[in-house]
Amino acid sequence: MNTLLIVLPILTLLMFSLGLSLRVEDFAQVFRHPRPIVVALLGQLVLLPLTALALAWLFRLAPVFFIGLVLIACCPGGSSSNVFSKLAGGDVALSVTLTALSSIITLLTIPLIMSWTTQLAGESVGITLPVGNLMKQNLLLMLLPVLLGIGMHYAWPVAAAKTDKVLTRLAFPLLLLLITVFYVQHRTTILDNIGRLGLCVTALILVAIGCSSALSRLVKNSPQQRRTIVIEVGMQNAAQAIAIASSPLVFANEEMAIPAILYSLMMNIVLLAYVGWERRQAANSSSQST
Repeated sequence: MNTLLIVLPILTLLMFSLGLSLRVEDFAQVFRHPRPIVVALLGQLVLLPLTALALAWLFRLAPVFFIGLVLIACCPGGSSSNVFSKLAGGDVALSVTLTALSSIITLLTIPLIMSWTTQLAGESVGITLPVGNLMKQNLLLMLLPVLLGIGMHYAWPVAAAKTDKVLTRLAFPLLLLLITVFYVQHRTTILDNIGRLGLCVTALILVAIGCSSALSRLVKNSPQQRRTIVIEVGMQNAAQAIAIASSPLVFANEEMAIPAILYSLMMNIVLLAYVGWERRQAANSSSQST
């Protein structure tokens, strides 16, 4: 089965779903609450890619995995982050705003960072990046579905709300299907590299979560904002990374998508554990206050 036949529709649906949940007023949060937004975007757009570069070098990853690790770190927030934020008692409105902002900003930052990363780690082994094709693909698969979703939200709000509920429920099963198909097709390569690469991916998630939490505490964000920032920085759009890596218009290299697959698995495990820990902390605080 061609992975692209699965990943491209999934990515389009996820971005369309994001647009359905957005209101233009959501972006007013940037002006009302700039501090948590700046902290989250610094964590996601600067801290995460730099950490990925450092870890890829430290773990001496092969060029294809080196580029793949930086690629998943450059992607915007995952579409399930607002669900995780709600479960953790975070700020859901802030989560939606951050996911939308990162999805728009990374249309510019992904080509810049990946062009430099490919020159650094890939050109010696014949891996190149057609920047123009990458930008065209991102505009078509990322920006256009979001704009269509926003348009439907304003034109047909009732139908948009019903559609959003369905797509939200489908998001995780569809991503799980993608991971399963990808694993079946590339299980030998994944199993051969899961030790070093899996440890590297897990380290990336833990460092990102730890640093974003510490930075959020340092600037005295509220507990709800801190939980949301941790989840936004840790949760990446794996479908986009897989689409970029495997697309015949961009890298055309499915092995490059393996770090994104492992990241998707580990981020859900780590962040579910984080959500469970936060819920227990809140329950303990509530019982002590009564």
